[in-house]
Amino acid sequence: MEHRESLLALRHFLSSQILGQEKLVERLLIALLADGHLLVEGAPGLAKTKAIKDLAEGLEAEFHRIQFTPDLLPADITGTEIYRPENGTFCFQQGPIFHHLVLADEINRAPAKVQSALLEAMAERQVSIGRSTYDLPPLFLVMATQNPIEQEGTYPLPEAQLDRFLMHVKIGYPEASVERRILQQARGEALNGEARPERQVTQESIFAARKEILGLYMADAVEEYLVQLVMATRTPAKYDTELAEWIAYGASPRGSIALDRCARAHAWLGGRDFVSPEDIQAVLFDVMRHRLILSFEAEAAGIDQDRVVQRILDVVAVA
Repeated sequence: MEHRESLLALRHFLSSQILGQEKLVERLLIALLADGHLLVEGAPGLAKTKAIKDLAEGLEAEFHRIQFTPDLLPADITGTEIYRPENGTFCFQQGPIFHHLVLADEINRAPAKVQSALLEAMAERQVSIGRSTYDLPPLFLVMATQNPIEQEGTYPLPEAQLDRFLMHVKIGYPEASVERRILQQARGEALNGEARPERQVTQESIFAARKEILGLYMADAVEEYLVQLVMATRTPAKYDTELAEWIAYGASPRGSIALDRCARAHAWLGGRDFVSPEDIQAVLFDVMRHRLILSFEAEAAGIDQDRVVQRILDVVAVA
């Protein structure tokens, strides 16, 4: 209970600072509690950087931002060995990936080698330089961003690398009423400085919360419902003829694990000690959006992943 209260206090702080982006705030916390990474897609200026920066303020954690550009090198992410002429030896200089929270800003601006270096670190939680391997911190979260507006000079992430992200979240512009609050908050911060959380959540609380989440009760019928949602992406012809025409490749077991952990974290943040079908449905779009490869016919017809996921929800019976 104590761990949940501290995380809920953190959510309240983030919601008071990141106005109009409640979904982003919740997904950040779910990724933190599910021990995964987040891919956020949205136009510039929607508080993506501010969200993870404020999250770091609320945690006992170090934060670093990496601006991805076409001239970036893998060593700029992971670090490199530096020669020391005074003793004739090489010393490893850690790169920015060796922080607890990392913002990979505009990840699709960097070439494939740089993307691979980051995604390998995300998956393996370690960096190999020469013959040595260096472990990343136990608390490690990457939030990568993509700008959907301008695609010139970008390097789209391959599907296999997209699968490394726990969730793919799309965010949009705030409403007019929220926009006025944003203006008022910006003026207040310019006059008085940015707000700080009353207290920071310890890393021990995060690890303890993760164990509680994994221990939540999930009924066999609910687990079967989760499995059937994933199977509908792999063998769509058994569920619906339209799905069979739309889906070329479905989600892997990594998708099933991600859906299970995100649904558990969603239930835990909601104050429940059990997982319901509604928890699974709440995170399904963000977990599956980047794991579905659509057919040529679907793309030609203007069908996107969100419509496919909605169709899956419509045809798979709730437990």
